[in-house]
Amino acid sequence: MTDLQKASFSKRISAFLFDAIMVVTIAVAIGALLSWVLGYDGYMTTWNDKIEYYETEYGVKFDITEEEYNKLTDAEKEHRQKGIEALGSDEEAVRAYMMMFSLALVIITFGLLLAILVWDFIIPLKLKEGRTLGKKIFGLALMRTDGVRITTFSLFVRAILGKFTVETMIPVLIIMMLFFEQIGIVGILVLLGVFLLQCILLISTHTRSAIHDVFAVTVVVDYHSQKIFDSVEDMIAYKKRIHAEQAAKKEY
Repeated sequence: MTDLQKASFSKRISAFLFDAIMVVTIAVAIGALLSWVLGYDGYMTTWNDKIEYYETEYGVKFDITEEEYNKLTDAEKEHRQKGIEALGSDEEAVRAYMMMFSLALVIITFGLLLAILVWDFIIPLKLKEGRTLGKKIFGLALMRTDGVRITTFSLFVRAILGKFTVETMIPVLIIMMLFFEQIGIVGILVLLGVFLLQCILLISTHTRSAIHDVFAVTVVVDYHSQKIFDSVEDMIAYKKRIHAEQAAKKEY
């Protein structure tokens, strides 16, 4: 490979933040549309109404802090527990809660999938050299680690397998499960593991590659100074020509 003109850290961070903001904006817009189409708000209203009903019926509050809970008398704790059990026995309430979780997962998944597909796959195909708008603005590009132009397949792997599946959906799913109280310390450990792996790769790899670049065997480079070849054969021919030119100069 020719000399690697790695992109500066500041430019990569700037491009990342710009692209992340745009992806989130697109995902939120898609999510809002899906929420309306799938009727998410209706299930949320039902769930909140059920909570309000049982809180009123039992004269308790379900959503309280640990400090507030500790201040309750044993009788109040028992009464509160009966209210929670009554809520959990209400089939309509349980169905609304489960639908909220399921629809939230569908909405977030498809919102992020479509946003990343557009921003990190379709747009870079049009702009060439794997460039998103963020990379274009800050003068960055993508290429394979062997110095050859990134392929459509590599770009797809980078966007969907790396960015969407591993870097986005694993953390999002864990956070959702934590929010809906369906996972405990294991989820937090996995979340920290993904973050730690990302940091290790960015710091320790020669190409400063993130997880998605490792999957796609790509590297972020400076667009204006990095020479990118169409094929391995072109790169070999270029090296031979440069070597021959250098050898010819040494004779004089």
